[in-house]
Amino acid sequence: MAKEYLTLRQVATYLKVTDSVIKEMTKSKIFTAKKIGNTYKIEKADVDEWLANLNEREVEHLALKRSVCKFSDYFKPKFIFLDFAADNKYEAIGEMSKKAKELKIVRDHRWLYQVVVAREELVSTAIGKGVALLHPRHFHPSKVKKPSIIFGRSAAGIEFDAIDNRPVNLFFMLLLHDDVQHLFSISYISKLLMNETILKTLSTTKSEEEIAEVLTKNIINNL
Repeated sequence: MAKEYLTLRQVATYLKVTDSVIKEMTKSKIFTAKKIGNTYKIEKADVDEWLANLNEREVEHLALKRSVCKFSDYFKPKFIFLDFAADNKYEAIGEMSKKAKELKIVRDHRWLYQVVVAREELVSTAIGKGVALLHPRHFHPSKVKKPSIIFGRSAAGIEFDAIDNRPVNLFFMLLLHDDVQHLFSISYISKLLMNETILKTLSTTKSEEEIAEVLTKNIINNL
């Protein structure tokens, strides 16, 4: 039987991880990539054998990498909005809504502002530690072009009726299409925020690249 080969992109899709994970695995000699024609490929049997022999800790590590990949479907480095000015929660929601329109995630930032404020007036989305998880009360797949998560940071802490009474300066705006996406994202972000090093980086760094790293690639090393 002829050997079956997969490109690095196909292996990433097969394992449900990012391309960068597969590149790192080839660098560390977990997989051997052979140049076939003009493309590097990995024998599928090697991938299947590796999967079959994972221990419990490695299975958990792979699951985390898959979570990063899934989160990366919603979050992009260009979705980072640093140090905007706002004096209160309504201005903060307004700034984040304008950012969503600028990114072409929604067409009408005024509509987004209204539905997020309506959700906020039911109960605060501030979860403590200076973080709020902004989102509409209902899903609006016809209004939100693509499931997306925006990260914003205000220049100063804002009173947000948080459960720990701390002002909020870190905002995640969750613009998703269904419960599965929403619950996954809440769980992923909550896990991140349990790590004080990650939280400090999100609060203090001036680098958008560092924030993107800590929300995706570096989570594997920090958790």
